[in-house]
Amino acid sequence: MKEDRPWGNYEVLLDSDDCKVKRITVHPGGKLSYQYHHHRAEVWTIISGKGILTLEGDRSDVNPGQVIKIEVCQKHRIENTGSNVSEDLVFIEVQTGSYFGEDDIIRIEDVYGRSSSPKI
Repeated sequence: MKEDRPWGNYEVLLDSDDCKVKRITVHPGGKLSYQYHHHRAEVWTIISGKGILTLEGDRSDVNPGQVIKIEVCQKHRIENTGSNVSEDLVFIEVQTGSYFGEDDIIRIEDVYGRSSSPKI
């Protein structure tokens, strides 16, 4: 089932005790919050589209085939910089760690006005 977000959507492909796997779609102009997690690391594999990754304040271009490793507590964000209105940025996210709940998203900055209120 797809979960809509202001920047696009995600679909959980696998949810187990030792990992969670999502397919994430970011629409043109969309960007995830600048965030980090206390309980999980993530590996992103870019499938299609192009964008900019911000990792610990450093910005870099991302393209299909690229793999990004995000450690626990590393601040990160991705944004779709595609110029075509139909050019989604799509990536697979593999989460590993001790907890995979959505309430382990600590938002530092969010253009959509969502605030962090972790419950863990």
